[in-house]
Amino acid sequence: MPSWMEAGVVATDYTTAVKKAEATLMFAEAAQAGVAVEQFLNRNATALSALSDRLRAAPPSFVVTCARGSSDNAATYGKYLFETLLGITTASAAPSVSSVYAARPVAASNALCIAISQSGRSPDLLASVAAQKSAGAYVVALVNDEGSPLADLADTVLYLSAGAERSVAATKSYIASLAGLAAVTAAWTQDSALQNAVLALPGQLPRAFQLDWSGATSAMRDARNLFVIGRGFTFSVAQEAALKLKETCGLHAECFSAAEVKHGPMTLVRDGFPVLGFAGSDAAGDDVRATGALFRTRGAVVHVANDGGEPGALPALGAHPAIEPILQIQSFYRMVNELAVLRGLNPDSPPFLNKVTSTR
Repeated sequence: MPSWMEAGVVATDYTTAVKKAEATLMFAEAAQAGVAVEQFLNRNATALSALSDRLRAAPPSFVVTCARGSSDNAATYGKYLFETLLGITTASAAPSVSSVYAARPVAASNALCIAISQSGRSPDLLASVAAQKSAGAYVVALVNDEGSPLADLADTVLYLSAGAERSVAATKSYIASLAGLAAVTAAWTQDSALQNAVLALPGQLPRAFQLDWSGATSAMRDARNLFVIGRGFTFSVAQEAALKLKETCGLHAECFSAAEVKHGPMTLVRDGFPVLGFAGSDAAGDDVRATGALFRTRGAVVHVANDGGEPGALPALGAHPAIEPILQIQSFYRMVNELAVLRGLNPDSPPFLNKVTSTR
């Protein structure tokens, strides 16, 4: 184990560890995700309606997302929503293009720029958004800090309304970002099934948080490396889960799509290798489940959300396929918080990290 992990006190008594885990800021803040989503929907109802009217009247030719960290993982979710449900090409802007190289994007008078940030203050994010706006893009910001420069820069602001997050590990603001992107898509498409699924989230998220994923902790408690896999709508939450496992547990977790992992990376999966999967109820989820089954034949220790009766299956709530990942990451947050404590770490204050990361 790394020296900073050895300095921690590993909780050997599981009941004691659970009690410690339930006392963290991360636990308390993740548990508030349902309230955060309800506040987002109520606060932004008028803005969402006006934005959807605008987008239907003048559909953008493409979408550019600007974000980093967990917010960039949320942007991946937006990409799948916009490309699968609206057929609009979506790409992630590289902030360094504007902040380091001072390059200007090609004129984008019919582009939609969606910026996602908790703080809305990182200089490279602001430079990237400003460059998109100066090129003619319409800027929509999903931001938690209502007094941020990003909010001032945007044409439309959707306030995440998640409230203060004191734990370094973002949880409820990430879930609010996912819900916000789903709400934008539902209003834009006027898809009643998706709209109803978004409205159901505040009631479902507390139920998802109560689901027992502790079966996965035994496989990861002493692990050094593991794969996290998803595909389609769940790829974003697989990215987020891998980030949180690194951030809170000091665990080298790599995220792959269920398709990409079958290329070079799968050669690493041998006997005892831990794999965590996120599978929805759609065809992409079928591929995650099939990949998990393949890895089990190699002796891997596989846990997959929404995996039916397979060994290592993790419970998951059913919903619209585009909404299921939001519920699954909520269940994961409780588990990873507990795992961090079991590994003798404080998920609220990982070493070398600050709550707001300012990059240029």
